Amino acid sequence: MHLSYCTNVHPAEDLDGVVAQLTTHAGPVREAAGLDVLGVGLWLPARVAHQLDGSPADIARLRTALTDHGLEVRTLNAFPYGGFHTPVVGRSVYRPTWAERARLQYTQACARVLAGLLPDGASGSISTLPLAWRAPWTPADDDESTRALATLSGDLRALADRTGHAVRLAVEPEPGCVLDTVDDVVRWLAARTDSTLPAERRIDPEHVGVCLDTCHLAVSFADPAGAVRRIADAGLRVVKVQASAALQVDEPGREVSRAAVGRFAEPRYLHQVRERTSSGGVLAADDLDEALGTARGHPGLPGEGPWRVHFHVPLHARPEPPLASTTGVLREAVAAVRATPHGHEAHLDVETYTWSVLPAGVAGLGGDDDGLVAGIAAELRWARENLAGEEDAA
Repeated sequence: MHLSYCTNVHPAEDLDGVVAQLTTHAGPVREAAGLDVLGVGLWLPARVAHQLDGSPADIARLRTALTDHGLEVRTLNAFPYGGFHTPVVGRSVYRPTWAERARLQYTQACARVLAGLLPDGASGSISTLPLAWRAPWTPADDDESTRALATLSGDLRALADRTGHAVRLAVEPEPGCVLDTVDDVVRWLAARTDSTLPAERRIDPEHVGVCLDTCHLAVSFADPAGAVRRIADAGLRVVKVQASAALQVDEPGREVSRAAVGRFAEPRYLHQVRERTSSGGVLAADDLDEALGTARGHPGLPGEGPWRVHFHVPLHARPEPPLASTTGVLREAVAAVRATPHGHEAHLDVETYTWSVLPAGVAGLGGDDDGLVAGIAAELRWARENLAGEEDAA
């Protein structure tokens, strides 16, 4: 499993900004982590992806910058379309949806760009959103999404024939979305991979699979090994693992717990919360302030069972009690993926994009570029020590 870290933690909306990230952050991270070569999972905003797709000179510029800093690319994050570091991102991160033409065009551009950046003989992956936020969503939207992903899988097959690089799409389930859980994405994809379906409605499982974000997996209270097994049993593959940890609150009804987790409520990103009930059910809130009952019109979750919060906690961090993180879920999920037929081909991308919104004092962030570089390097060291097998490369 190839190890990298995702650059969506760094704000950049143009090519100059993407190249500057490599100098200011990724190159220094490689040095701080003591690596000869560092994998980076690039986030390319749509305007950058389309620019690169139409310019061999710009592709060459980016490839040279990567080489100069000892970096290589195997995976792209094509979930956020743009504006991922605006003051309030919220549900805008799910637009355009897979029912909108712009999403297909963006992903097609990313695939062609990635094929031009991959090392010789390497395969690539692109993670994408789980169709859309759950509402509004209609049967017509679902049909359009099916056709778009069928078109893309055909494009990826042709791209592999033309370039020799297999580039696979990885659909990433997320709480609150149309495809909320691993079971949702398995059912949806499996129903569309039947070889008897007409070409315009058939998604090729060789080129489209699952992105397992282990923070999302933990928030859903899924069994990691069982979830991975269901993916494999459906004839699908885990194309990419986003190595991430959720925030856990074992006793959210206690005032000290509410005060501690309340420090993580912030307006930029959604922080979906799930509560496990005594009967094994799961209660849902779309954001942390809604779970706490501090958002207007939301009474809050009862707080009688444990909470898991969609807030990516740095992998090496140990939140102070009464909080914890779900790195145990991450370890179990990676071990389960390794045991699948194509597990060693999955890309392992550390994705903690929340450094800029962490409460003060968490993970020792210094509030400057040096502090962020040290923090990401510490995450990568943790991943190599706890997740990476002997065959893994960084």
